[in-house]
Amino acid sequence: MCADYRTDSTDPATAPGRPCSPGPHSPADVREAVRHALEGARRSGGREGAGDDIAVGDALLVASELTTNAMLHGGGVTEFEVMLVDREVRLSVSDHSRELPTPAEHADGLGPMRIGGHGWPIICRLARDITIAELHAGGKRITAVVPLTPR
Repeated sequence: MCADYRTDSTDPATAPGRPCSPGPHSPADVREAVRHALEGARRSGGREGAGDDIAVGDALLVASELTTNAMLHGGGVTEFEVMLVDREVRLSVSDHSRELPTPAEHADGLGPMRIGGHGWPIICRLARDITIAELHAGGKRITAVVPLTPR
């Protein structure tokens, strides 16, 4: 079972004459795309491959954090893709920056009580595998694989 959703500035569904806007407009758009892909898998009879509620929540959170990070630190999202393969979801977000993500370092003593700076650690904790690739046209693509079976 494989379902995918892809949006980019060369989307053929874009009407002629309308300005193209690269990537999703918000993390909510990405969460909706992930929900749509998972619901499609459930409707096509792949319910067990579409994940339980906790796994789905993990996938939605990782997608949201990848997108937020691209928007805040990567110059904006240039492409988003979600693919369901067997019992995992592969989430790919591309942005304009070649700078690699790093955990935030703050010397304020607040530690985990600090607002912000938690996105990359959340992604690293919930994803089974993370790949970062430089893009020939510039920027990078981060792909995170989130299992859809109970941990």
